[in-house]
Order: sequence, then C-alpha cells, then structure tokens
Amino acid sequence: MLTIKRVPTVLSNYQDDSSEPRGCGRNCLGECCLPVSKLPLYAFKNDASPDVSSGVAELPSDFFLNTLLLGQWEDRMSRGLFRYDVTACETKVIPGKYGFVAQLNEGRHLKKRPTEFRVDRVLQPFDPAKFNFTKVGQEEVLFRFEAGEDHKSLFLEHAVADETKSPSVVAINVSPIEYGHVLLIPRVLDCLPQRIDPDNLLLALHMAAEAGSAYFRLGYNSLGAFATINHLHFQAYVLSTPFPVEKAPTQKIPIENGLSQCRVKFSKLLDYPVRGLVYEGGSTLKELSDIVARSCIWLQENNIPFNVLISDSGRRIFLFPQCYAEKQALGEVSQELLDTQVNPAVWEISGHMVLKRKKDYEDASEDYAWRLLSEVSLSEARFEEVKAYIFEAIGLVESKETAAVEKNEGTPYQSSTTVSAAPHFTEGCLVLH
Repeated sequence: MLTIKRVPTVLSNYQDDSSEPRGCGRNCLGECCLPVSKLPLYAFKNDASPDVSSGVAELPSDFFLNTLLLGQWEDRMSRGLFRYDVTACETKVIPGKYGFVAQLNEGRHLKKRPTEFRVDRVLQPFDPAKFNFTKVGQEEVLFRFEAGEDHKSLFLEHAVADETKSPSVVAINVSPIEYGHVLLIPRVLDCLPQRIDPDNLLLALHMAAEAGSAYFRLGYNSLGAFATINHLHFQAYVLSTPFPVEKAPTQKIPIENGLSQCRVKFSKLLDYPVRGLVYEGGSTLKELSDIVARSCIWLQENNIPFNVLISDSGRRIFLFPQCYAEKQALGEVSQELLDTQVNPAVWEISGHMVLKRKKDYEDASEDYAWRLLSEVSLSEARFEEVKAYIFEAIGLVESKETAAVEKNEGTPYQSSTTVSAAPHFTEGCLVLH
C-alpha cells in the first residue's frame, strides 16, 4: 500500500470533530436533521421540458451567481464562518508566456492534523467513521441545488426537503482558495464516495451553466489526485482572469468512426506542462456530460488518478490523468518541490498556484510552475496509451490524419452575466510587468 504523510485541508468547521456519531441533533446535514429542514432551494431549469408559459417569473440573468451564491457566501464571511479572510490574500500574475496566477495563502497552514492518506486506490468505499459532509452544520450550507420541472429556473427561500430523496447542496469551503469558494455536494444523504458518474457530472455542468460566467469554474479531484475527503463533491470559485490552461493551444483529435451523431469536439493540450484532453460543445449538456463521465469511469476503474476542470459555463471540460502522488510516495519528486507543500490538484494544474510560504510567493516564476506541473503529467507514451483506451471505452476510433493546431486566447469573457469582481482585486492589480 502506497501512503504519504499528508496534511488535509479543512473544508468544514466540524471536520476536526470527526469522531462525533451521526444523529447528533445539532442541525447538521445528516438524516437526523436535514429531511425536516427548510433550506433555500434553487431549482435549475429543465432543458427537456417544453417551452411553454408557466406563469413563473424569469429570474434575472445574474441572480444565481451574484445575488444568490456570492451574496450568501459574503453573508457567511460576515458571520465569521471562515478560518481566515481569503480576500486579504496577496495575488499576482507571474510574468511569462501563460501568466500563471500565484496566491499567498498562509491561512491554509492553520489548525491541521497529519494523517495517513492512501494514494494507490482511486475508488475506495465510503467510510462513515471518517469526516464526511453529513457532519457539516447547516449554517455552512448556502442553498439546495436541484433539477426543476420547468424550463425556467426557480428560487424558493424556504423549501421543505423531500424526505423521499437525498438533496444536493452548495456549502462554503471554510478554508477558501478564492472569492466565492464553495462545494457542490450531490445527494448528500446517499453518502456517495468520491466517484464520477453521468448524473453527478451533469449536475456540476448545470451549476456552471446557471452561473453563466466564464469567471466561475468548477473542479473535481479524484482520490490519488489530491481529493482530501472521500465523500462526493465538486469545488467552485470565482477568479477574474483566464486560467493558463484555458489559453494553451490545442489540437483537435479527428474521429474516424463511432458515435456518428455525437457533436462533442475532442482535443488534446499542446505546449502545456500537464497533458490533458479537452471536450467541448455537444448538442446538450447531457451529451457532453455522458461522454466525459464515461472517460472518467474508465480512469476510475483502471485506477488512474485524475482531475477535471469545468470551464466556459459548462461548455468546455479539461480532463487530466495524473501521477504526482504516486511519484511522491515513491520518492521520485525533488525535495525542493516537496518543501513548498503544494499539492497539485485541479486548481494548480489549471494554473492557479496556491502558495503557503511567503518566500515561495516572492520567488514564484513560470519556471517553478512548469517544473512542478511537469511532475504531475503522464509521459507522452503513457498519455497516448491512456487516450486510446478512453476512446475505446466511449466507442470512438481516432483517425490517423493530423489536425491543425488551434491557438486559444483564453475563454471569451463576454458572457451575458455581469460578474462582480472579487473585492480584493483592484483594477490592474493582478498584472505584473
């Protein structure tokens, strides 16, 4: 069994009290409290429903992100529920080709306890004895996020939970990386392990689509790829600048046959330190979700750790198979990189480097980011092998012809939603010349 000494990120104020049994009666997310609660409910629109008038007023285009999510997040900040003030953290764009973003977040050092973390099993059974999100207090929950029955989104400030099904909730991360950092926890009472399937990935895509902003991304880390809790969850936050990976050139992967009606475009990253696949488009969110989920399922079942970035309001997804934790456990990562205590999960891989020591922040360079992330990536030969297996699993045959390289300027930031910039970003403060 491969293990590494890890210091877990604290996601909830109740995490340190992981020995407390379920049924605590303290207004938690467990079966004792949640089914009779009246949390706010955001019911997202059902794209499959007919476009007929229901008499329900349309919500403003910026309601979900600006009014609800960020408004509730700032409310929790004013109530002192976070372990530190992330809006006070220094942030800069590192000079260089891609503009990696560096943040000094010394608060993520605080109040942590060492643990043994198994890194050689992507799929592990849910363990109710360990911390999980049913032990989170309801004051950390912003709202329930569930599918509606109408073609319009609906918000109910007080909605009694349906006792016949497990609700999905959006909660704060009390150790935030960025402004608006939240957790999407699908079907929280079902106690699902950290494992992607088409339904929970589709839920995450709907959240990105409802936000309607290129500044708002969701991320997923598998076990073995720096997920810290084995209870199904996605992370999301607002960063008002393109991620470096969004600007990386890509090469379309021509498909010879298979899935003849599929409208999803497949590409691979080029000239980026972590090799990855890019999925775009599709006739519906469900089509895109199904294809990406089947790719993730193959990785899970074949024990290959991976990270997922959901970008461009759910229309563009990056998939990164990775091997950093395995290299770390085998002693194959340099001490210089280990000393930074940076665990390259989805945000770091995408180009947002969260640094815990002031020296590392002051010395941050594109060369450092490139060296760290290069250790994450599969070798070219192994990546091509994994890609071929993924395509076989989803029923595609790659063509032998070579496609042209596509240059990307980052996600287009002219969305219909007006996004409030994080309060700690004054105009121009991100760019260093």
